[in-house]
Order: sequence, then C-alpha cells, then structure tokens
Amino acid sequence: MNHANNLYLIGPMGAGKSTVGKRLARALDMRFVDLDQVIEAQAGVSIPMLFELHGELGFRERESAALAESCSLDGVVLATGGGSILASKNREILRTRGFVLYLEAPVELQLERLSRDQSRPLLRAPDRVARLDELAQLRNPLYRELADLTVTADRGGPSATARRALVALKTHWTARGTTGE
Repeated sequence: MNHANNLYLIGPMGAGKSTVGKRLARALDMRFVDLDQVIEAQAGVSIPMLFELHGELGFRERESAALAESCSLDGVVLATGGGSILASKNREILRTRGFVLYLEAPVELQLERLSRDQSRPLLRAPDRVARLDELAQLRNPLYRELADLTVTADRGGPSATARRALVALKTHWTARGTTGE
C-alpha cells in the first residue's frame, strides 16, 4: 500500500482529470488543485494565449515551475495537464511526491468529449483524430510507466469514473496520517 499525502491525476486531455479530481478531493476530504488554473493565475493570461505568446516550449517551462510548486503542497488532489509528464523532471516530481492515478481514455472518447472545445492549442489541427493518435502514441507509454494505478474513463461519465477510482484507491493507496477507512 502506497502512503503518500497527495494524489496526482495524469492522462490525456478529455480523460476527465479536473472533473474526476474535484469529485475525488471532495470524497477524500482533500484540497483540489488544477494545474492549468495555477498556470493561468500565475501568468495572468489563458493557456491558449500563453501558447500564442511563448509557444509550447515557453508554456512547458511555466508548467514545470507550477507543477513543482503545486507538488510541494500537502494533502491535495492535483489534476495535471496532459503534457505535464513529457519532462523527465516532472515525472520524477510526480513519482516521488505522491500517488499517481492515470485516467486512461481512448481517442474515440476524447474526440466525443472535446468535439466542441476550441480552447486547446494542441488540438488546433486539420485532423483531430490524427493529432490525438499522435499524442497518444507519444504520451500513453509515459502515463503507464508513471502510474501507481490506472482507471479507465468511459462513457459512464466522471461520476462513474470517480466512483471506480475511489474503490480502486482503497486497496492501493492511503494518505499518510489516515486510516483509509
């Protein structure tokens, strides 16, 4: 059983990390932190604007700094960005400072959930299926390697995913200082 005070959610865009993370935080009586919101608050602009002004590299630098800061908190459920696992230093921070829950989502489900979303810079592509497939090929092995536990998101929605995650977490993780009951 892994005893860490923080729960970190990783996975692709559209997996439900923020929505499921809020539900898990509420159920576990923990504080919820959304890494994208932290980045936007620190930068004073939206993530799409950060991409426009500084490119993906500039965004990733801010993301790494915000991740390090957020992972220094105690007793949080943190929803990371889909690409936050790309940098090895970020993976090391996640691995050593908390329990990592991978919300796995097939590309078909991502497409459904993101069909109307025009705010994601990495989805601004002529062929969204090809783009999501490309991201999955690059990132899915990193998610799997980093995960302490994997829960698959499905069409049952975030509430069902959160319930399944809570059941699975009971046998794999207990926050330090709690009995897990």
